[in-house]
Amino acid sequence: MLAQVLAVVIFLAMFVLIVTEIWERHIVTLVSGLLTLLLVFGLGMHSMDAIVETINVHSIFTPEFWITTGEASSSHSGINWETIVFIAGMMIMVEGMAHVGFFRWLCMQIAKLVKYKVIPIFLTFMVLSAFLAMFIDSITVILFLAAVTIELSQLLKFNPVPMILAEVFCANLGGSATMCGDPPNIIIGTSLSYSFADFITNTGVMAGVALIFVVVYFYLIFKKELTANANVKIDVTTLPSPSEAIKSKRGFVVSTIIFLCAIVMLVTHASTGLTVAFIGTFIAIVTLIAAGKDALELIKKVDYKTLLFFVGLFVVVGGLEQTGILTQMAQLIGEISGGNLYVMITIIVWVSAIASAFVDNIPFAATMIPVISNLAATQGVSLDVLSWSLAMGTDIGGSATPIGASANVVGIATAAKEGHIIKWGRYCKAMVPATVIVMAISMVIIFMRYL
Repeated sequence: MLAQVLAVVIFLAMFVLIVTEIWERHIVTLVSGLLTLLLVFGLGMHSMDAIVETINVHSIFTPEFWITTGEASSSHSGINWETIVFIAGMMIMVEGMAHVGFFRWLCMQIAKLVKYKVIPIFLTFMVLSAFLAMFIDSITVILFLAAVTIELSQLLKFNPVPMILAEVFCANLGGSATMCGDPPNIIIGTSLSYSFADFITNTGVMAGVALIFVVVYFYLIFKKELTANANVKIDVTTLPSPSEAIKSKRGFVVSTIIFLCAIVMLVTHASTGLTVAFIGTFIAIVTLIAAGKDALELIKKVDYKTLLFFVGLFVVVGGLEQTGILTQMAQLIGEISGGNLYVMITIIVWVSAIASAFVDNIPFAATMIPVISNLAATQGVSLDVLSWSLAMGTDIGGSATPIGASANVVGIATAAKEGHIIKWGRYCKAMVPATVIVMAISMVIIFMRYL
């Protein structure tokens, strides 16, 4: 009981400190993680095993960390080193691509294609973000799209923040459409033996319908802000041509090949057995080899504060897992629903969404899988319906707050590196209504299609 109270208090205190932004968020999560290890596991549980399991360093040295036979290693509690290694690897790849001018070339190509109009660029990037996130991890999508957006905003004189926010949300939405698009989907798919086709024909349909409404929503709330400098005349003839952005033709070609390899490896990793940790490490090593004498510069540019933020956050969430808080929360759903499928789905969708807005959706999804399996077996309801409800709730709910999903954290960090600070109030004002819209659409489709 003491351990549970301490775990909840530390989590709430961490959350408040992150929201108030008194200290840098990576410092807050690291200190909170240390307190979790000392107070929750030490004082409350007197368990060295809990500490070892949460720190989870031993997992790095197991074959399953690099090559898996089908079981989702992400379902382990504690620090998810696969995620940390993967993000670091993708950061290095993105820095390598930026170094040779790939992003500047891409942004100029897109700008030229839509005749340098901000609103068409805005609409195009939202759809592009959702589409790419269906096949590539949303973190990777945001890493390079946010970089393109900032580059483009400097050339065309507009505020990149609205565009980055819309891209983050659409990346999370696109990730919900496929099995490889979002970590919770990978966990659900591998644990319950769903295929890529199963997801695309179920959650994919919901995501596709919701995307139409989301694009309209973001257009309506951000149109005025994006066109604030519409009267500023920009002589497009003075803008550099896309080819001028390429600093090294050889480096550009190599970076493009590495990027395409990363896409192929991510799309096929469920069948090849290569984990995201392996893919991230491989891509990082190849990028550094290709960079040659510039390799050290790429390593220095990695956003270590974001990586440390994730480490601390995983430890605190591990405290909630180890003390049984998340399990109790999941069991409560089964008790309250009492066998009513409509109530059951409503609870799963909204509780998953709300919980995922504040707690990392990976451990929550892993905790909920045995619960929905038990509900399907004991209540005689379709496991498929409960699975799609859980997937949409965990995938989209994380969009509501800056810490709810990895893409959110990365997008905000990328903007902050260029001096564009996105505070909690600004973020939630735009993203919470969008999250509610998608959740409502998902509920209607589930009720109409499956019940």
